[in-house]
Formats: sequence, structure tokens, C-alpha cells
Amino acid sequence: MRSLKDKLAVLLTPSELKTFFKGFDIVGDIAIIKVSNAFEDKAKNIAKIIMESHRNVRTVLRQASPISGDLRLRKLEWICGEDKTETIHREYGCLFKVDLARCYFSPRLSYEHMRIARQVKPGEVIVNMFAGVGGFSIMIAKHVEVKKIYSIDINPAAVQYMRINANLNKVMDIIEPIEGDAKEVIMSKLGGVVDRVLMPLPERAYEYLDYALMALKPEGGIIHFYAFEHAEKDEDPIKKIIEKVSRKLSSLSVEFEILFARIVRSVGPRWYQVVLDIFVKTTLKNEALSS
Repeated sequence: MRSLKDKLAVLLTPSELKTFFKGFDIVGDIAIIKVSNAFEDKAKNIAKIIMESHRNVRTVLRQASPISGDLRLRKLEWICGEDKTETIHREYGCLFKVDLARCYFSPRLSYEHMRIARQVKPGEVIVNMFAGVGGFSIMIAKHVEVKKIYSIDINPAAVQYMRINANLNKVMDIIEPIEGDAKEVIMSKLGGVVDRVLMPLPERAYEYLDYALMALKPEGGIIHFYAFEHAEKDEDPIKKIIEKVSRKLSSLSVEFEILFARIVRSVGPRWYQVVLDIFVKTTLKNEALSS
């Protein structure tokens, strides 16, 4: 049987094929494609080939704008199959219901969801500062006997689906969905109470690092920090992020150790998403941020 790549090779040039697969995702039974203006007229045929190759795909959508804004949304256009944007995605035994037009969700973070879950210890208290529909939070709650996960998001629709997903996965007693700005929530009710902080919003993580520190217990804890970094051919994006974060933490007189770092994925020409696992030995007091 011919692969999807072989079938699409009839329609697309090698260069177009490479571009296509960089932006091709399947979430539940919905396929999302990025079709540039150069071969937009081929979108319908591409969609039909995808549905023939992936029998579980019932809908093909075209991403018609970049992901942007505080809610991390993108414009999606229907191409083929059922006209819908809501689906249920399965990952490592967890179910994630999501409306892709109203909430951010990336299947490309699947490995990270489980990588973090495997580090968590029973009994921990965790805050997910940018929880979305619950990707990291539910994965942890489903696989580890933690005490509580405070899951914050500024998008009301994401919080709505997070509640649905907590119920679907039977972890309602562990996950506390909170609608709001993470820094305000931490300052008002979560200062000094958690063992671990998740920061899966690369666009804002550096800006919110102070508040992640504030959330940790006085004896310290772990921060999972995600960021975007540009790197030229002779530069290392991991090294650049480590240096940037280290400067900030040092300026705040925080004792810390970078436990692990990796490139999560490429997000554009010489742009990378990088994750740092940071062990914080001492934390900021609340008054340090409010001054």
C-alpha cells in the first residue's frame, strides 16, 4: 500500500511536500493542513487523499492564519468531510475534547506531556500557568497520584473544555480549573504553595518567570519552562535560552540548577521551541514581586 507521502507526490513537488508535512497535524478525527498560496488550488485533492489514507479522519481543515493572540487561536477553513471543529483526541490513555477554532491544542506536544508526567512524584501540588484544555494537567493527574493541580488559562473556552476533560478522564478531584491571568491568580491565591510549575506558553514564559518562582514553596521546586528562540547556523538555541534564563534568575538572587534542556520542535526557519527543566533551591518572597 502506498504511503500518504507517495500519494501526495503525484500532486506536489518535493519542495511542496516538505513544506506540507511541516504543517500537517491530525487531532482526533480532524486533519489540519497548511496550504500556501503556491498550491492552494490543490487543497481539495490533498484533503481527499488524506481521508483515503487515514480512515479515522472525518474532517480536513485548512489553517488560514498563524496562531496568534493571548488565546493562541488560528483561523480554520473547512475543506472536506464533516463541517466541524470539535473532536476528541486520544493520547497515552487520556481523552481530550477540544474545539480547535476556540482553543489551542497541539498533538506535537504528546511526548512532552508524558515526559513531564514521568518526572512528577506522588503527593505533589502543581500549578499549570497556561493549561489550555488540560494537556499536561490531565496527563499528570491520570498517571500519577498527585495531591492537586491548579490549571489556569485566560481563555474561557479552554477552561470549559478543561472541565469537560477532567470529567472524561475522571480526575475532577485532582484538577482545579481556574479562568484568569496566571500572574494575578498566583499573586492572589497560589503564592508559596506548589512543588512544580508548568509554563507551556513559549510566547510569555520569560515574562511570567517571576510569578512561577512566587508559586513555589519556600524550600523550592521544579519549573518546566518553554520558550521560542532564534538561532543562526553557528548558534545553539538551547545555549541561548539557558543564558537568558540564567541571567534573569541570577538577577533575582535565586539559587537554581538547569536539570535538563532539549529542543521540542522547529517552529520556523531557524526558530525553535526549547524546554528547560529548572530546579529552584530558593524562591522569591511575595513582597519581592509586589514592590
